[in-house]
Amino acid sequence: MVDRLYEKIGGGKAVTHLVRIFYDKVQADERLSRFFGDADMETLRARQAMFLTMLLGGSRTFSGRDLTTAHAGARQKGLDDDSFDALLKVFRESLQEAGVAPDYTTEIMAMLENTRDQILGR
Repeated sequence: MVDRLYEKIGGGKAVTHLVRIFYDKVQADERLSRFFGDADMETLRARQAMFLTMLLGGSRTFSGRDLTTAHAGARQKGLDDDSFDALLKVFRESLQEAGVAPDYTTEIMAMLENTRDQILGR
């Protein structure tokens, strides 16, 4: 059940760890780093942790911009389905590296896939 997934993967510490792994991988990936070159990574990591906490059923409310607005700059830099697929691949790898169980990884990846159209502005 989604409202328990946050706790099942380890709560806030696990989300923070996962976000760190993810952005380290993204920044090291030539295909993806261009979308984050001018970003304030500390703020971005905090917002991503807040978003994931909300998405996974944690008690935190996401107070950032809506996904379409928040990713407008990345779309201007060429964010498309191929780059979204690459981001999802890196996120899956990050979940695995963080030790998230395969069943939970599958569920989380489906949730992220459901954000595709908003992020890509469709």
